[in-house]
Amino acid sequence: MSLNEVHISSLVIHVLPQHLESIKAQIEEFENAEVYGDSPEGKIVVVLETENQGFITDTIDAINNLPNVLSTVLVYHQIETDLEQLDEDTGIQQSQTEDEV
Repeated sequence: MSLNEVHISSLVIHVLPQHLESIKAQIEEFENAEVYGDSPEGKIVVVLETENQGFITDTIDAINNLPNVLSTVLVYHQIETDLEQLDEDTGIQQSQTEDEV
């Protein structure tokens, strides 16, 4: 049985401020990555929507390896399962946060 999963994660990436725009452009090139905001101090908020957890760790490693990136931190991770099947008894979608895993 295969689960229909979506992993929703957010990252905070700290970069050298003078390289903020170029790093944001490079992050936008990653599949399933979207820049949601940034600050003049060089912090970028990125949201990932992926089918598996391996993509999250691979993306963190890849971003960390970009020149002028100081750090990449996972700050949120949620797993949505069985998105097309509602719970038959309640009609509520099933959701699980990383704390419950």
